[in-house]
Amino acid sequence: MSGAKNCPETPRQKMIGMMYLVLTAMLALNVSSSILEGFVMVDNSLHTTIETANVRNNAKYMDFESLNQKNPKKVKEWLDRAMLVKAKSNELYNYIQKFKVDLVRLADEKEANDSAYVKQIKNRENTDKSANYAILQGNGKILRDKINAYSNFLVTFYKDDQAKANTIKTIFATNKVKQADGAIKPWEDTVFEGVPLAAVVTILTKYQSDIRASESELVSFLKSQTDASDFRVNKIQAFVIPESKYIIKGDKYKARIVLSAVDSTQQTSYFVNGAALPKTGLYEAGCTTVGQKKYSGQISIPGNDGVMRSYRFDADYMVGEPTATLSNEDLNVVYKGIDNKFSVSVPGVAASNISITVEGGNSTQSAPGRYIIRPTRDGEIKINVFAKIDKQNLRMGGGNYRVKILPDPTAYLQPGDANAKLIKGGYMSLNNAKTCRLIASYGNDELVKANFTVTGFTMIARGVSPLTVSGARLNPGFVDKLLKGDILILNNIKAVGPDQVTRDLGSMFIQL
Repeated sequence: MSGAKNCPETPRQKMIGMMYLVLTAMLALNVSSSILEGFVMVDNSLHTTIETANVRNNAKYMDFESLNQKNPKKVKEWLDRAMLVKAKSNELYNYIQKFKVDLVRLADEKEANDSAYVKQIKNRENTDKSANYAILQGNGKILRDKINAYSNFLVTFYKDDQAKANTIKTIFATNKVKQADGAIKPWEDTVFEGVPLAAVVTILTKYQSDIRASESELVSFLKSQTDASDFRVNKIQAFVIPESKYIIKGDKYKARIVLSAVDSTQQTSYFVNGAALPKTGLYEAGCTTVGQKKYSGQISIPGNDGVMRSYRFDADYMVGEPTATLSNEDLNVVYKGIDNKFSVSVPGVAASNISITVEGGNSTQSAPGRYIIRPTRDGEIKINVFAKIDKQNLRMGGGNYRVKILPDPTAYLQPGDANAKLIKGGYMSLNNAKTCRLIASYGNDELVKANFTVTGFTMIARGVSPLTVSGARLNPGFVDKLLKGDILILNNIKAVGPDQVTRDLGSMFIQL
């Protein structure tokens, strides 16, 4: 230090130092003008995703609360866990939001906007404030510890799903990073050191989006467990599991006798009406007369003390004349707006003598014994089956089917070449982009066949005014304004299905 005082800088040295600072500042401005706008688009898209997730999550919590009001004994345990997930998610989300606001206030001072959108930041190119706040003041380490704690919290819910647990760990990974020179840097250094403020805020928004997405998936999982709890075993009980309780005359009644929570290391004995059954517990009885049939028996199993314990059961089944058989060829529900294919048969009756009526829907016969059914109401429809026997139409049975709205499809890009593979985004040449159109489909693994029509979307790219497009085809004139390496965003994709419901299919990113 003393040497520095004894050798002060000359005016020429001061001038050179000042020129270097000016040049560095000019380079920073060049970088911001060419790429920082890209962070604005990404940050805006992430905020849109977060808003959508918030709406979806609020609906899930309301549905959870409604289920709890109807059956608190069954649901409350899982609702309490869901509310804990909500609290933990909000805690980290709000901390990151405050973190972003603090950074923007440091950079923009009086001009700072508390919403912390990248598009509203004045000094997006600043690289000093975030590094000082996160690294020198230690706030980055605090954030890292909070992200790790949240990740570990989520993983506790996926103890039986290692793949999902690994996914959570990957999404919220804050590991040290090895640099090209071999140096090991902590996570906060790689995120905040020398990184423009626009990029830092965008990264933090990405974490907020991941929090809402993970929260949504976990709450759905917990809600599904309210039904899974129905199968918990809390006592030893005998069960009779028949293949059917309604038997056609001349057929056989079959049932499996089982004991819940059976120890496979112990030998179980089965008895029906005093007669021993095979070790498999399969019981068969001939059905030669019509009417209700009853039987009883017991299951015997040795306890841990070696004493045999027996569990009694009673069961019954009905033997009747031939009746109708209904099967939905596609699914166990019916969907509004599409053709639901059904096969209808009555044992012993020709298909040409079978007819149906539908309460809450329309039916069209496509072939003997085959029908197309379209629901006309929500909730449930009822199908009645009739057979023409001895010149009379006799009701032979039927069934109720739940009516559901078609699930949302996925948006794909279809190149001009009809044989080209559908894509969901990624890399694409400028020429291919000019000939592409959007389609909405369930993909190759579709369970339901339904035709959707893309009705519109918005094309967004850096340096070009957004363009709202009607229809499905990309606007070639818009693409002509882009250059190789630009990012094209197809946002707010809308599609209408055969049920006339308009669906929002989100966004798609294309690297040209």
